[in-house]
Amino acid sequence: MANAPIAWQIARIASVRDETPTVRSFALELPAWRGHRAGQHLDLRLTAEDGYSVERSYSIASEPERDGQVEITVERIPGGEVSPFLHDVVVPGDQIEVRGPIGGYFVWEAALGGPLLLVAGGSGVVPLMAMVRHRARSGSSTPTRLLVSSRSFDEIIYREELERLAAPRDGLEVIHTLTRSQPDGWTGHARRIDEAMLAEVLAPLGASARAFLCGPTSLVENAANALVRLGLPPARIRTERFGPTGS
Repeated sequence: MANAPIAWQIARIASVRDETPTVRSFALELPAWRGHRAGQHLDLRLTAEDGYSVERSYSIASEPERDGQVEITVERIPGGEVSPFLHDVVVPGDQIEVRGPIGGYFVWEAALGGPLLLVAGGSGVVPLMAMVRHRARSGSSTPTRLLVSSRSFDEIIYREELERLAAPRDGLEVIHTLTRSQPDGWTGHARRIDEAMLAEVLAPLGASARAFLCGPTSLVENAANALVRLGLPPARIRTERFGPTGS
């Protein structure tokens, strides 16, 4: 049935990888996974021995072309119920409940074309990374610019992989801004994302770009409004946000 609920299934933790001091990626083996589109997410459920359970949604970081596995990237939130468990307890071989994929609005496929503007704040880069990885695996040459805002150099998620993906100069450019501290010799941006920065990043793509924005609510709302003022049609802007409105 088309409207049948997505069933929970048991995933095996295949591997764990540190991305930054507070961010970790988990590869999940899912034999019954039905495939996903870049930008979708999954639900993860933890259940205690006394029956108490808690669920969280996590964006899928891996590309659809990866067989038998999906990857999520989780930032450790102090005082959280789920992320500290994932960071401090879970090891390869453990099993965990998940269901998905979920979502159909914030998705991109190579067949949709571009140009493509991706704007991320912190861990908002995760679903956009699925799009960048999908672009690479599908052999797409869609002109793409990814603007990533991070607090410091050490907190740039996927930094080395993004450098590798941009190295062939096949139309992917990655632009960083560091909002709190910058290392000696830093030549990138050193402020919060603003309209002037977005104008600079958008300019080579033009007003026909498809834009995907993900991050804290305030960043996403401000960036989306700025892009509209810069001439990008609202219908070509897709947003996904986290955190309280206006924070």
